[in-house]
Amino acid sequence: MTDLAGRVGTAAAAPAGGGLAGSARAMTLRDLTASVVVFLVAMPLCLGIAIASGVPPEKGLITGIIGGIVVGMLAGSPLQVSGPAAGLAVIVFELVRDLGLAALGPILVLAGLLQVAAGLFRMGGWFRAISPAVVHGMLAGIGVLIVVGQFHLLFDARPLASGLENLAAMPGRLLGLSFADLQAAEMAFAIGLTTIAGMIGWERFRPAALRLVPGALVGVLLGTGLALALAALAPTIEVTRVSVPDSLASAITLPGGGFLGALATPSVIVAALAIAFIASAETLLSAAAVDKMHDGVRTDYNRELRAQGIGNLLCGLAGALPMTGVIVRSSANVQAGAVSRLSTILHGVWILGFVALLPFVLEAIPMASLGAVLVVTGLRLVSLDHARHLLRDYGVLPALIWAATLIAVVTTDLLTGVLLGIALSLVELIPHVKRLGLKVDTGSDGDTHAIRLDGTATFLTLPRLSAALDSAPAAGPVRLDVRGLADADHTSAELLRDWLQRRRAAGGRVDMDGQIGPLSRAG
Repeated sequence: MTDLAGRVGTAAAAPAGGGLAGSARAMTLRDLTASVVVFLVAMPLCLGIAIASGVPPEKGLITGIIGGIVVGMLAGSPLQVSGPAAGLAVIVFELVRDLGLAALGPILVLAGLLQVAAGLFRMGGWFRAISPAVVHGMLAGIGVLIVVGQFHLLFDARPLASGLENLAAMPGRLLGLSFADLQAAEMAFAIGLTTIAGMIGWERFRPAALRLVPGALVGVLLGTGLALALAALAPTIEVTRVSVPDSLASAITLPGGGFLGALATPSVIVAALAIAFIASAETLLSAAAVDKMHDGVRTDYNRELRAQGIGNLLCGLAGALPMTGVIVRSSANVQAGAVSRLSTILHGVWILGFVALLPFVLEAIPMASLGAVLVVTGLRLVSLDHARHLLRDYGVLPALIWAATLIAVVTTDLLTGVLLGIALSLVELIPHVKRLGLKVDTGSDGDTHAIRLDGTATFLTLPRLSAALDSAPAAGPVRLDVRGLADADHTSAELLRDWLQRRRAAGGRVDMDGQIGPLSRAG
């Protein structure tokens, strides 16, 4: 019997003094300050992701407002922030290019309805069953496509039609620069490099007192300052800047006459299925990551799916971008001290107020700065650390699934890459084909909650395993008996690893009977 959890302390106590009223005021203040931090992180990302998606920048702002105010009120993960996601930028760019901007509304309405239905039918656990190797491979592939596409914005040029074309054109952009004859491309490149240096330098060397000021904001401010200085020195040379409408209401595109008919179009239905699937997987992956960052309320995955569906439905009716739960903004929210959904809601209010009252500030931002922000964001999606983790802890096959998904996303398209990854995940079942079932028994032994696993834990049985683990009381010891568990694939082992880490962080005790393969490494 091995004690895997230990005791590492309990959740932070309520602020002393003032009783419940003082505690409530302190929580509201923490949410208020956290909401400002998330707002500062979200603004450049909402603009940049819209541009990367091939749509006007105000479309990203509308999605950020809906994600903050509406989804924030309904979400099953109170501290998760929703808004336009880099993970969907590539697929939206291709949809707008092939079907037109008008098709995006019907696609999102249908995708939203699919997500609401998935939540109502309690399918949240099945989205969590998608192999982490596939999800991270998908995100890595998207990261590569964002980098090679947004690289061209650094030269005041537009991205080309495909990832391979963008990649092939990159050397020519660099070789075409001539700083002896300063033109828009050279000025934009200097602005982009300044933005990147400002982001990375601030995140590495920022003083502790200003640790909550986001690097993306600092980078954009530096890039914008340089653009204004260069405009004063060379007024005849113009770099492209953000263009926003005078009124946010004018950016809302309500459904037209052919809206309902478009819902039955095969291409719209296929696109809606792809967006619903990918957005749901990315949202629930982000929610699981957010749960690891705090010891408050755990995510209700089915409620989160319903909230995201309503959000995407509204985005479709408003002609905006699709949304997901987003890990960068969510982690900023937790790190800034948020304790409730009020922070997420307020960040949407701040975006609305800023766009309504200060649109001229956004129009000073050069496009090269937003491209630079997205180049850094894309590079961070390519997590080689996760690939090394898969190889070290779970063997060659999961690492190959990650690599194959990444390569297929870059060389073909997003949906093909994900489907290939899922197909390769089925190979993990071959060694266990004679014993694929998993029996899960729960009960109590005195004051100890007991969970017994028999059979083989694979992604096919993950919803049942997840439900059993989540049913364990928050307080009190837990005994996990895995002596009858023949093996666990890396998807199930990751779930067990996360669950054990959460119990440990909450100060709970878990005793485990038996050891087996990846499960022993998960503890």
